[in-house]
Amino acid sequence: MPASADAAREILLARSILAAELEARAALEGVQELQGMLQAPRKGSERTRAGAVERLGQAIEAARVLGRTNADTARLAGVAHLALKRAEALQWELAMTERRVATVEARKLGTRFLELPDLVQEGFLGLLDAARRFDPDRGLRFSTYARWWVRARMTRAIDNTGRLVRLPGNAVEQLRNLKKAEQGGATGADSLAEWAGIDVERMKVLQASGPSVSLDQRFDDEGRTLGDSLPDDDAVDPSEWSAHSQAALRVRQAMRDVLDERERRVLTERYGVHGDQDLSLSEIARRMRLSRERVRQIERRALKGLAQHLGAMA
Repeated sequence: MPASADAAREILLARSILAAELEARAALEGVQELQGMLQAPRKGSERTRAGAVERLGQAIEAARVLGRTNADTARLAGVAHLALKRAEALQWELAMTERRVATVEARKLGTRFLELPDLVQEGFLGLLDAARRFDPDRGLRFSTYARWWVRARMTRAIDNTGRLVRLPGNAVEQLRNLKKAEQGGATGADSLAEWAGIDVERMKVLQASGPSVSLDQRFDDEGRTLGDSLPDDDAVDPSEWSAHSQAALRVRQAMRDVLDERERRVLTERYGVHGDQDLSLSEIARRMRLSRERVRQIERRALKGLAQHLGAMA
């Protein structure tokens, strides 16, 4: 299809989108309760066309709620809803007329953090962003207008996934400017910072944020990784482990030497000496067919005997 025919089709689609949006808005003018929402001064992002269409969508949803108790409102909400759906379908059709832009830009911005198909998908979303905002009467080709939105989507996706720790948007842009300065031949801290529009201290902070390094990365001929060289904060100190082992051995030996069979059983089950779950006095009493108070007395006598024995050995 000749370029002129492509341009004519883009204009036709864009004007059809505008007409469908106007049809949806016109249908809601018959719903008095929504006029405050539709005619309120636009603020912030609502000043853009995309923001205005978003408000229109909210008004349609409100009309559908009102239509639950009013048949005429329900009919108008249905007309507006169908018109807006038609506009959305046309937006996607317009976006896909320039899907090659997404493919071309994805190849330019390819990165190891995002595979080509993922970047192309981001590009399609950028084309849809452009289709929602394109004005056919400004004398600009849709492909030219859409390219910025495609690159914006892709670079945002790369910035969000290219680092384990996400940097603020302004920091990413400043890093990108520093890279351009280096590629442009700028040398020296002052020259680089001036080219990027930041001070030297800020530049040093950004440069220190360098790329992430995997803990699985090998750093010597023996195959050790960076993760292998990090200390384990949860590991038990060998000297402490040895001391605890010796103390536990003395306690177990004392239990065999000092306590009778019933006392050993109470302490073993009460404190999980063999690695079993600690039991309550009531549970031990049930198992031994004794009263809870009697088990408590046996426990106290056994602990006292152990303390005296171990104290004499110290």
